[in-house]
Amino acid sequence: MSGHSKWHNIQGRKNAQDAKRGKIFQKISRELYMAAKSGGPDPDSNPQLRLMMDKARSANMPKDNIKRAIDKASGANGADYEEITYEGYGPAGVAFLVHTLTDNRNRTASAVRADFSHNGGGLGESGSVSFMFDRKGYIAIVREGLDADEDQMFEDVIDAGADDLQTDDDVFEIYTDPKAFPEVRDALQKKYELASAELTMVPKTTVEVPDDKLEKVQRLIDHLEDEDDVSEVYTSAEF
Repeated sequence: MSGHSKWHNIQGRKNAQDAKRGKIFQKISRELYMAAKSGGPDPDSNPQLRLMMDKARSANMPKDNIKRAIDKASGANGADYEEITYEGYGPAGVAFLVHTLTDNRNRTASAVRADFSHNGGGLGESGSVSFMFDRKGYIAIVREGLDADEDQMFEDVIDAGADDLQTDDDVFEIYTDPKAFPEVRDALQKKYELASAELTMVPKTTVEVPDDKLEKVQRLIDHLEDEDDVSEVYTSAEF
């Protein structure tokens, strides 16, 4: 793993995402619907649905909203969504992976292409960027007020089955194999309060964005995240 701190990027964009909370709930509802539609409405037998429910709770999504999205998947007239990932480059050579969930691929492709072209970037072919990222489970534990030093945390992380621990003054960051993520998360949750726990795409190398490109890169991220059909935006940017 590189020295890239995902936590710092999360914190740097948290306020902007908080301002879009209503739209975030809308997107998570769609993901809950898809998970329940494909694997059934029982989270005990549907690991993907459990992950989406955890994501919803982390975003402070109301329980009624979660239940509505899952119940809707049991209906006969639900929308037919498909998952499509777009790949491209932004300003400063930053790599982008854009995960979407859509019922109209032409609408989504047009919107994503326009966001790239209007903000100093461009879409690439399938596979042009994805090889630069690894699928990982990610867990963050804030160090403030924590009664555990780095040695103790390392021991607990290894015992839980994680792959890697990164440490700085503010946070412990744990990375896992995607298949092991639920077990690692559950094991650590018994001892610690988790500030973040999710499946994510982690760049193998990062791009330190120069000051004169920062605003352009952030604007492209904001425009993509604001699209109704976009569920996640991953980049190689180091802010």
